[in-house]
Amino acid sequence: MSSGLNILTNAALDFVSVGALIHRLDTGVVPFRKATECKIYVSGGEFNCAANLSDCFGLKTGIVTAMVDYPVGDLIDQVVCAMGVKPFYKHFKHNGVNGPNMATVYSDRGQGVRPPVVFYNRADEAGGMLKAGDFDWKTIFSGGVRWFHSGGIFAALSLTTPDVIVEGMQAAKAAGAVVSLDLNYRAKLWNAAGGEERAVAVLDRILKYVDVLVGNEEDLQKSLGIRGPEVVSKSRLDPSAFFSMIDRVIEKHPQIKIVATTLRDVHSTNRHSWSAVAWINGKTYVAPTAELDVYDRIGGGDGFASGLFYGLLTNEDPEEALRLGWAHGALITTFPGDITMATVEEVRAFAKGGSARIQR
Repeated sequence: MSSGLNILTNAALDFVSVGALIHRLDTGVVPFRKATECKIYVSGGEFNCAANLSDCFGLKTGIVTAMVDYPVGDLIDQVVCAMGVKPFYKHFKHNGVNGPNMATVYSDRGQGVRPPVVFYNRADEAGGMLKAGDFDWKTIFSGGVRWFHSGGIFAALSLTTPDVIVEGMQAAKAAGAVVSLDLNYRAKLWNAAGGEERAVAVLDRILKYVDVLVGNEEDLQKSLGIRGPEVVSKSRLDPSAFFSMIDRVIEKHPQIKIVATTLRDVHSTNRHSWSAVAWINGKTYVAPTAELDVYDRIGGGDGFASGLFYGLLTNEDPEEALRLGWAHGALITTFPGDITMATVEEVRAFAKGGSARIQR
C-alpha cells in the first residue's frame, strides 16, 4: 500500500522546517517556585523534528528561524549545530535590556500524581518578528528539498508568522517537496492572538498547501473549525473518535494524503499507555499499545512526527512508518530534554517489539 506521496529521491536537504527556537528551563521533580537550580534544554516543535531526523535517523536537515546575537542565542545555536541541523537564520541584535529575545519556557517534570507544569515568557520574541520576505527561499532550496514542515505554535506567534509559513510552503511546493504541518493547538497562544476564530482562519490559509497533517481530535476540531464526532470512545486509546473526523478534514482540504496522531492515556505523570494512529491515503492504521515509564514527556509528539516522517521519506510501508513514529516518540519520553538521544537501531528494535510490554 502506497502513502500517496510523491517524494523526491535526491536533494541537498531531506527535510527543512520553519519555526521558532526556544530554551526550556526545567527544574526536574522540584516545582519551579521552590527550585534552586535548573537544566537548560533547547527546543521548538519544528526544530525538534529537524534535530531528531538528523541525529537519530541520519537525514540532512535544516531549520529556518530567528536568531538573536547574544549569549542565549549562542547557547541555542551550539545545540542546533551539535544536532547536525543546518541553520538558516534571520539575525537580530539584542539591545542589552529588553530584547529582542529568544523565547523562554519554564517547566518542571512533575512526579507520580503531580503533573508537569509549563509556562512561558515569549515577550519581544524574535521568532514572532519574522515576516514574509525575510528569507531567500530559492537559495535555501537551491540544491533541492524533499520535505518541508511547520507548526501551529509558530503560526500563532504573531500577525506575520503565518505569512512566513505560507511563503515557505509555496516555495517548497515549487521545489517539489512534500509539505507537513503539526497543528499543535495551544489555547493560551491562540487566545493571545485573537482566539479560536482567528486560529481557524489562519490555519485554513496554511492547510491549503499541506500533504501530511499531524494532530489529535481536539487539534482538528479547534484548528479546522469542524464539529466533534458523535462517537463514544471506550478510552483515550480508542481511535474511533479520531478516525470519525477524517472525512470532514478531507472534505475541507482534499489534497491531504495523511493525518496522524499519538494516543496517550495518562495513568500518572510517570506511567502512560501509548499508541498512535494514522489515516494514510484512504486506509487506517493503528500502532500497538505500550506501557511507558516516563522520565520527561515533553517532546514525545515531535518524536512521533519525526519517526513517521523518516519512515515515509525512506519508503517504508505505511504500517511500518507509523510504528517507527510510535517507537521513536516512546523512546523520547525516556530521555531528559525535548530532542532525541536514541539511535535508529533502538527505534527499529522497539518498533518490532522492543522490551516494553506491548498489548497486541
